Amino acid sequence: MSRSTFEGPILSGDSRFGPLRNVGYTQLVQNVDFNFANTTGNGSAGYPGGNGQFVNGNLIPNTNAVVYTPSASVSPPVAATITADAATTVYRGAVMYLPQGCQIVDAIVDVGTAVGTSGATLTAASVLIGNAFNASTYATTTLTVATNAITAGRYTPTYSGANLIALQSTTQDITQTVYQGSGPGSSIMSQVVFTLVLTGTTTPAPNAGTMYFTLRYVQPDNNIGTLTTYPYGNFD
Repeated sequence: MSRSTFEGPILSGDSRFGPLRNVGYTQLVQNVDFNFANTTGNGSAGYPGGNGQFVNGNLIPNTNAVVYTPSASVSPPVAATITADAATTVYRGAVMYLPQGCQIVDAIVDVGTAVGTSGATLTAASVLIGNAFNASTYATTTLTVATNAITAGRYTPTYSGANLIALQSTTQDITQTVYQGSGPGSSIMSQVVFTLVLTGTTTPAPNAGTMYFTLRYVQPDNNIGTLTTYPYGNFD
């Protein structure tokens, strides 16, 4: 089995130039899978994180990941503080890093087996999806998955007009200086954070159940059709 990693955007078609171009984008996917019964820890399949710890996986062993405070100018980026578990609410979640300016197509939350706890009763669960850790504030750009996301099933956000406008281009959330060739440059990325909010009794930290977060997106090529780029956009 072979694999490759390369910079996008990824386009395909058989008529690249002229008025009848049929070149389209490849839809990209990132995933993070949770197995709340996994106590093996950081770097194992399905590792769900812990108190104050979000993860990143993309269908490889999950590792602790940094959720940053979004900023278009602060470099190096500043890590956000994840709210700690409390008596009636706990937070778990995942962060995905994207090229800046991507168009988000959809977000999916699948519960394979029911989420459960030990010595506690879950009363509600919701997933907040946005460009930052989101403890409870429902911002305009935040997508909200149903508050009954405890039992098995597929849950998808309900999109408002403001949500759909925000999804057309991901924001500049992470700015850091990188050194390439003879001097420094800037690396700009977006981040998408899935914040799982569990409420119940007696610190309802999950210890059973499986959950799968999926983000589908497209990385556009801003040079398409630009007259200053030979001949009809940067297809080569």
